Amino acid sequence: MKNLIGKLSIVCFVILLGMSATQAQSIKFESLEIDYGQIKQGDEGTRLFKFTNIGNAPLVITNAQGSCGCTVPSYSQAPIAPNSSSEISVRYDTNRIGAFTKTVTLTTNDPTHPTVVLTIRGTVNTPQ
Repeated sequence: MKNLIGKLSIVCFVILLGMSATQAQSIKFESLEIDYGQIKQGDEGTRLFKFTNIGNAPLVITNAQGSCGCTVPSYSQAPIAPNSSSEISVRYDTNRIGAFTKTVTLTTNDPTHPTVVLTIRGTVNTPQ
């Protein structure tokens, strides 16, 4: 009887360990790229990248880094619960004339996508 209880305890432990190992967070973006199109100098330069945590554990964004000083990301540092949505706000300096392609690199606790690269592009034209 003691042997059976010991074996059952081990089996239960292995099952619980397996269940905790399957707890994962996973980030899914509506789009990884936003095209500003043709915009005028000084126009609103903020765009939103929307995403959902499609995993079953909290998702945490630990860093967001623009490719240059003209691209500034902002995000909530609070964990995003499973099946919840959030967004990354990216502001581009629209006082710079000409075509642009810039990136924002996110670092997350998603084991399948620990790094995500978001892209913005467009052309800033002088006002007429």
